[in-house]
Amino acid sequence: MLSLSFTPLVPIWALAAFGLLALGMAVLAVIARGPVAMLRALAMALVLAALANPSLVQEEREKVRDIVAVVVDRSASQGLGDRTEMTNRVREELERRLGAMPDVETRFVEAGDGEGEDGTRLFAALGRALADVPPDRLAGALMVTDGVVHDIPPDAAELGFKAPIHALVTGRPNERDRRIALIEAPRFGIVGKEQTIRAEVSERGGTGTARVTVRRDGQQVLSQEVRTGAPFSLTVRVEHGGPNVVEIEADQLPGELTPANNRAVVTIEGIREKLRVLLVSGEPHPGERTWRNLLKSDANVDLVHFTILRPPEKQDGTPINELSLIAFPTRELFQQKIKEFDLIIFDRYANQSVLPSTYFDNITRYVREGGALLIAAGPEFSGASSLARTRLAAILPGGPDGRILEEPFKPKITREGERHPVARDLPGSESNPPAWGEWLRTIGADIRRGTSVMAGAEEKPLLVLAREEKGRVALLLSDHAWLWARGYNDGGPHVDLLRRLAHWLMKEPALEEEALRASVSGRDIRVERQTMGGDPGPVRILSPSGREQQVASAEDRPGLFRAQVRATELGLHTLRSGDLVAFASVGAANPRELSDVFSDTERLRPVAEATGGSSRRVAGDAGPPTVPRIQTVRSGSRSAGADWIGIRPNDSAIIRGVSVMPLGLGLLGLALLVGAVLAAWLLEGRRRAA
Repeated sequence: MLSLSFTPLVPIWALAAFGLLALGMAVLAVIARGPVAMLRALAMALVLAALANPSLVQEEREKVRDIVAVVVDRSASQGLGDRTEMTNRVREELERRLGAMPDVETRFVEAGDGEGEDGTRLFAALGRALADVPPDRLAGALMVTDGVVHDIPPDAAELGFKAPIHALVTGRPNERDRRIALIEAPRFGIVGKEQTIRAEVSERGGTGTARVTVRRDGQQVLSQEVRTGAPFSLTVRVEHGGPNVVEIEADQLPGELTPANNRAVVTIEGIREKLRVLLVSGEPHPGERTWRNLLKSDANVDLVHFTILRPPEKQDGTPINELSLIAFPTRELFQQKIKEFDLIIFDRYANQSVLPSTYFDNITRYVREGGALLIAAGPEFSGASSLARTRLAAILPGGPDGRILEEPFKPKITREGERHPVARDLPGSESNPPAWGEWLRTIGADIRRGTSVMAGAEEKPLLVLAREEKGRVALLLSDHAWLWARGYNDGGPHVDLLRRLAHWLMKEPALEEEALRASVSGRDIRVERQTMGGDPGPVRILSPSGREQQVASAEDRPGLFRAQVRATELGLHTLRSGDLVAFASVGAANPRELSDVFSDTERLRPVAEATGGSSRRVAGDAGPPTVPRIQTVRSGSRSAGADWIGIRPNDSAIIRGVSVMPLGLGLLGLALLVGAVLAAWLLEGRRRAA
């Protein structure tokens, strides 16, 4: 390619000034001397041309191929119906047709779901793929998508290129689907109280009504018929502390796109307003203060503490009105308000007829209906006034065997205790013997049921945990836990042990001996299976689309199995192991990608037409997809028609070499200048001679 180039020897302003001066002088010379002055003008023009330093430039160019970008949408909504098959067939056809065009380089870009709730981000993927491409090399961009795109620029000028965009939309125009949308959902709730959730079932091509099923932690709590397109309210009771996972699921429509968005999930964090604990001490002893200090140190515990200082048999004749003791309100505590307590503790309590038998019946009923009872036993447990000889015996895990072992021992975690969250990994238990102080008394007992998690002297049971219908019972067969609190022989983890024990009795989810838990980090689902038995087997994981996989777990610590799996879908995953259910929300529990699943040509139409492109479906109500013809068009021409789409090739090239030939310097320029001056001199001389 040959072109003329100028590289002036003087500044442009000086060259322009000289040109104006020469032009003026030439005009005056022509007026004064006639046509013969044209030779002087020619000489000055040659001088001006020499100062401009003209050159002939010859470039060696190599034409480069035009870039056509094809963005293939692989988001979650593209897996609905037969869209995946459509997408694959359209991609194959585009690859074949564009590959047959000799001057076109095709770049295929796979775009999936964005992180979090970003949805489908095709334009971000397109921008990353073209980061190394000059804008003038792009001949066009094709997008194979269902049209549900969440990063469409509001102005085509933000794209950074002027090539046409063509959207080839998968899906069919007669799609039908039903989904649940949350309107109001609480994040927190008081345990034992009800919370209200407002939601709405929307549908296309539906029946106008839908049956909605509500589950809490996998258990069905409600089922009712609702009108679609109208908000409805549900009340759900917060049963326990920690996450209460509430699922709201609508029945499927025949032939709908996906059941994944028929379910909405609300996680209500259960908060206990106050843990009410009733502590009854049978007689003053050193351990009484340990229990009181422990429970009072927890701001979340509301403690009611009574010590029996004056049993009925203690009659010394002191008038009642002269006593400063507070009367034990037995009727109020054990009959009227017993259900208000989360835990009842009998600390070295002996049956001295303070509580009549009917009150022990009330306590038994309270436990079986979901309450918690802890017996911290001392020598009185082995005597005739033992609580095991009252009507509480029906719910106690064991009774006294008559022995009281008065000898030093270090509490030892049993084999079952190593698997139980209450006793496992207590500070100091990692060594053998444990790195903690000794206790000095063990109360012998015959254990009928429950789990002995700690052992005392002569391997006798020391701490026994048992379930009684809906409630829980613990039996601590020593009154010397206070030795750890006082630092005897370096003390021990009394706070950890007693606090775990109290919270297990009050059904703290983190201390359940049979539990399935799941947590999410990015796209990784971490599975934790707590069990008192052996290998619990694989955990079944149900993805939002309904696909199920089984994941084997490995024992990390005694009774604690762990596994990790990479999620391939966004949304709520349901995990099951036997009767246990857990949930893991990858991304959002109710992902944006599935909030609107209908294929749509209108979302991309404005930006496509602003670039000269088009947005169209590749399939009708039935039949395989059809890809329009692809042809090249000139700049300024239409880039789409009824059955074709166009790309705009560019004249971009790579310069391989440049040759420069100066025209205004050298012998040729000097000869022309001297010739013009000499000719002007001769002609003017002859004119004067004439």
